[in-house]
Amino acid sequence: MTIERAAEPFLLIRNLVKEFDGVRAVNDVSVGINKGEIFALLGSSGCGKSTLLRMLAGFETPTSGSITLGGQDIIAVPPYQRPINMMFQSYALFPHLTVWDNIAFGLRRDGLPKDEIAARVEQMLKLVQLTDYARRKPHQLSGGQQQRVALARSLAKRPQLLLLDEPLGALDKKLREQTQMELVGIIEEVGVTCVMVTHDQDEAMSMATRIAVMSAGRILQVGAPDEIYETPNCRFVADFIGSVNLFNGRVAEDEADHVIIETPEGKHYVTHGITGTIGMDVSVAVRPEKIALQTEAPTQAQRAKAAEHGCNCVRGVVTGIAYFGNETSYHVTLDSGMVLKVSRTNAARHDDAAVKRDQRVYAWWDGADVVVLTN
Repeated sequence: MTIERAAEPFLLIRNLVKEFDGVRAVNDVSVGINKGEIFALLGSSGCGKSTLLRMLAGFETPTSGSITLGGQDIIAVPPYQRPINMMFQSYALFPHLTVWDNIAFGLRRDGLPKDEIAARVEQMLKLVQLTDYARRKPHQLSGGQQQRVALARSLAKRPQLLLLDEPLGALDKKLREQTQMELVGIIEEVGVTCVMVTHDQDEAMSMATRIAVMSAGRILQVGAPDEIYETPNCRFVADFIGSVNLFNGRVAEDEADHVIIETPEGKHYVTHGITGTIGMDVSVAVRPEKIALQTEAPTQAQRAKAAEHGCNCVRGVVTGIAYFGNETSYHVTLDSGMVLKVSRTNAARHDDAAVKRDQRVYAWWDGADVVVLTN
């Protein structure tokens, strides 16, 4: 899908603040969202993401700041006059109405002609593949089908902006994973700009064009899913997105093409420079899947330049193993006492060389897979 990138974002939020009894639930948030994007607000409960969504919908009035949609400031526009529709986690379907009538409800309230209502409802039923279920009531549908009815009702009014509040939170894990791709496909086919709120990082990573990670009312980082995961800009983002090993240490060597960080667990060789100084306190982040685990010491060729400096290799004992089918997760207790998380893809059905519990092992990684965090 091609995202329109105009000179000014389609949805522009500037210095937005919302206070409740003197406490800032949303604290000076500024972000631009392009037309056609699926933009995710990701964070734990109480981080301010739902309050921000409600301000976009018009259900909450900002304490200060501005919201511009398509070049128009909508702060003073009441919810029912905004070209915005919101789909709630509970779906809020009318139990006494059929699927057809649920989708038609908002169109009827807007006073559209009967033939136009019928045409739009049929179009939406076809879009969400529920034409054969038009005369059923919500209780006669599965959770995934109810979710699609709610989406069809939201899209029937042809909003400029679609807001999704934990859109798949009511579904079980397997159905949620199946529905994620269906939902993205429908939204992209319609071409509507979408802002979704979720606390589920897998949901955000699989559905969103870009993600904003929020904490304590602020946006900490905005980027594409791979940017957020591979190059987090702070400890919170690194720890919140996926699983990560964080080592605390200090800069021992700082060159244009590499950095060496000393930590209690050992030295880390990083194959790029950073903006820092010798002796500066930093954290080193290494993802579990980037770490190799073996009973024999890695060769110098395997570790490349890191071996010359005695870096990027630690020893410990396997104290925990969890098998997940597609991958196996290991907990390795290092000599320093730190528990290192390592994951390995189960590429073969049987792995006779698999590392066993209580074995003493080497864990090592490439300097290109290390991220240095200064805050």
